[in-house]
Amino acid sequence: MNTNASAATASIDPRLIWAIALPAMATNVATALIGVGDMWIVGRLGDAPTQGAVDIGAKLFAALFTVMNFLKMGTTGLVAQAGTRSGERAQAEVLVKGVIVALAIAALLLGAKPLLLPVMLDVLGAEGAVRSAAVTYADIRYWSAPAVLANFALVGFLVGRRRMREVLVIEVLYNVLNVVLGLWLALGLEWGIAGIGWSSFIAEFAKLSLTGMLIWHLAGSELRAVLQGGANLSLRALRPFLAVNRDLFLRTVVLMLAIVALTRLGAERGAVTLAANGIVYQLFILSALLLDGFENAAQVLNGERKGDDDRAGFTAFIRAILLRCLATAIALATVFAAFGGAITDSFAATSEVAAEARRLGPWIVALPLAGCAGFVLDGVFVGASWTRALLLSMAGAATLYAVLLWLTWPLGNDGLWASFIAFLALRAAFQIGLMPRLLRREWR
Repeated sequence: MNTNASAATASIDPRLIWAIALPAMATNVATALIGVGDMWIVGRLGDAPTQGAVDIGAKLFAALFTVMNFLKMGTTGLVAQAGTRSGERAQAEVLVKGVIVALAIAALLLGAKPLLLPVMLDVLGAEGAVRSAAVTYADIRYWSAPAVLANFALVGFLVGRRRMREVLVIEVLYNVLNVVLGLWLALGLEWGIAGIGWSSFIAEFAKLSLTGMLIWHLAGSELRAVLQGGANLSLRALRPFLAVNRDLFLRTVVLMLAIVALTRLGAERGAVTLAANGIVYQLFILSALLLDGFENAAQVLNGERKGDDDRAGFTAFIRAILLRCLATAIALATVFAAFGGAITDSFAATSEVAAEARRLGPWIVALPLAGCAGFVLDGVFVGASWTRALLLSMAGAATLYAVLLWLTWPLGNDGLWASFIAFLALRAAFQIGLMPRLLRREWR
């Protein structure tokens, strides 16, 4: 179905953007709090190696599962497109493909566990008592991989269907259950760190059950038709879905390498610089969690416009979402400019760290401004399934980032943050450069 330019423009209701972006922001923050909850519980155990082990474990699973987030992103975009192009039956078929791929990857991860888990603990520097406790925690939580990966696909389906409020409720319940179980198992039953591992494991499968029941209620008849053989789920039929997710996976790996370079090069400049950079990075993560809400909006709304073959609506939503994301980024930058020093001081362990973090104040202000366009355009590219272009833009920005890191090394820590901010801006610049060609290819 095609829509004309005037109709498309009239359909750009800001409430559609905020209806997706605001619950997505809240969901991101709720998800991030699970690590805070685990650290608070383990702090009550009064054992330093155990606390260090949970920190190591949190980083291990953040690395392992973050790169798998492509399952959510890819499913969201394809479900949004299918909804306006082919209807709910096609959306159900996308979900089934997503779950099949998720479970296949989970099986590979579980098969690789004896080799992968020790290597990851080595990379994270876990030794002695910390390693022993980390093994206990990670060995339990690792088995939640099938639920974690399937949940990515299921949540991606709900986001693609604009069911953001339901996603938020599920995430809040998941976090509450995780904390309650952690208190009961780790402290009440005195299972220690094993109790924290089991609380995460149980909460993840409970989330899978709840999300699955909700989706069956929403799309049970369509899913039943797909599962009874009414859809082509052969390898040939899965290839487009696999191609999208391959590109998103590689893009996420490149992004993680860029962040690892930031941490590693900061560590080479000493403990004070490393600690101060860690504070600045956490403020960047806070910005990313909030601005990512607009990425979700772009994935859904631009995916729908592509599925409806509506170029006017597609470009109108890009402009509308960019403007609102920029306004939010300016608000964040204003808060950081006014209160950034007080915020960084509250995190600093020593006066030297506080002084260095305060000195980095201008870079803190610049982070949300440099990153906002890239977040929105990531969502646009995912929603349109322009994942190869998304990967190329990330690779191009990362290449120039590596050059800048080398050129700005004499500038010290300022050069490091200038390079990272340039990386965020370059990512958007490459995407903007590719956009006209992609639009011409899509709408000849």
